[in-house]
Amino acid sequence: MSVLVTVKVTADTEAFQKALADRGSEFKEIGDRAQGVGAIHHRFGIGDGFVLVVDEWETAEQFQKFFGDPELQAFIGTIGGDQTPPEITVTEAVSSPDEF
Repeated sequence: MSVLVTVKVTADTEAFQKALADRGSEFKEIGDRAQGVGAIHHRFGIGDGFVLVVDEWETAEQFQKFFGDPELQAFIGTIGGDQTPPEITVTEAVSSPDEF
């Protein structure tokens, strides 16, 4: 059974959107690495002063190991993330009749 993970990062969303446009190859490389170590799905959302990451992973441990990488944490700081610890929620993924 997989897990759903949300990560809410306090961020400069304008800097984040600029990084998406200017540093796409770096995002792609990180995404490829994540898939190689257990990531199944990945999306970003932008809110008022925060970036939300919505992922599905094979296991919580795989996510935690990936997200704890110092290089990834440094990257987050260069794309608008601040030093406030993110809100991380991990839940068991379940199927439902209304899933799409």
